[in-house]
Amino acid sequence: MRRSRPPAPAPVPFSPEAARAHRAGLGLTPEQVAAGMAAHGVRLPAAHVLGWESGVIRPGEEEFIALARALWCPAAQLMGTAPDSLRDFRVARELTQEQTAARIGIGLHSYASAEQTGRWSGDADQSAALVEVLGLRLRDLVRITGVAEELDQRLRQCVDGRWQAQLKAVAKLVPVPRESIATALAALQNEHQVPSHWGSSTWGPATPAVEPEPAEPPYDRFWALLARTDTGGLPV
Repeated sequence: MRRSRPPAPAPVPFSPEAARAHRAGLGLTPEQVAAGMAAHGVRLPAAHVLGWESGVIRPGEEEFIALARALWCPAAQLMGTAPDSLRDFRVARELTQEQTAARIGIGLHSYASAEQTGRWSGDADQSAALVEVLGLRLRDLVRITGVAEELDQRLRQCVDGRWQAQLKAVAKLVPVPRESIATALAALQNEHQVPSHWGSSTWGPATPAVEPEPAEPPYDRFWALLARTDTGGLPV
């Protein structure tokens, strides 16, 4: 029985218009761009450069990085869109999987699996290293590793119940000091609590309750509150 092959990764995001604009801005011919790519270890005919710029073909990961270097521009500028996966953020930093895994301190297989599945299983130190190596924000990390929905549910439970009960679980999802998580969760719960006696009194005529303004969703508010704490230098 044949083993099923893992699905091929999606093409690297690429903007033909950006590639043309950068080449024109430098005054380079397709042949000169191809020569520049060869200096970075990728040898292809100039027809490939024209094919990428016309949108007929798309560069692979190694070709994309070499093209960015030949055009003297950050790789992210050739994507035409914001990075939306671990692989995209890695390529935007012009790193291979091997380089990324080594800098984070995990095995290549574990990192490659995370890119393929979109699920991250690193510990807190490895997660913090991933944020630094790939230039992520903490909320980027949560989103692209597939745990945003779980975090949202935990935060809603924090608002409705006891934030202390959610501290351990949230700390596993967001790699910052637990004291910072606790501060943000306590503030989040406090902001969403509306005392039942507001608008009423034990004496005098009853006054209508003042309807509070709609609160910012817990997920969004959590990040704003976390940004006020010590995140160990990691951007929120």
